Amino acid sequence: MGGDQLVDWTAFQAARSELGAGFVRILGYFREDGVKSVAAIEEAMRNGNAAALVLPSHTLKGESRQFGAEPLSVLAESIEHIARQCVETRDAPDQALEHVVKLRPCFEATLTMLEREANPLVERRPQFGRRAG
Repeated sequence: MGGDQLVDWTAFQAARSELGAGFVRILGYFREDGVKSVAAIEEAMRNGNAAALVLPSHTLKGESRQFGAEPLSVLAESIEHIARQCVETRDAPDQALEHVVKLRPCFEATLTMLEREANPLVERRPQFGRRAG
């Protein structure tokens, strides 16, 4: 998946404007929380623990959406939904496995794109309607 498919740049820019000077710091929290959430989701999946999938997937869903990382958010939401159903039915979260397998690569690729765009030292790619240069 390319960066334009991983991140809604309009939502990203809106978040950047709304968060102002705190944007880079909050993106850093997203990195820290995301790394922890992905690891917790993988561990819960290895243990077949549906209840332990709920909170980290919920957290990742919300934080991803805040930065316009919709595919990552949808993936986390799918895991959360399956986990909640499994908690209610007392089933193992086997259905979540395919989503969990995709989660880390999606998170890492998304984070790379977000951090590259947030870095003030990176040369910006020309945007539609703007003259390069």
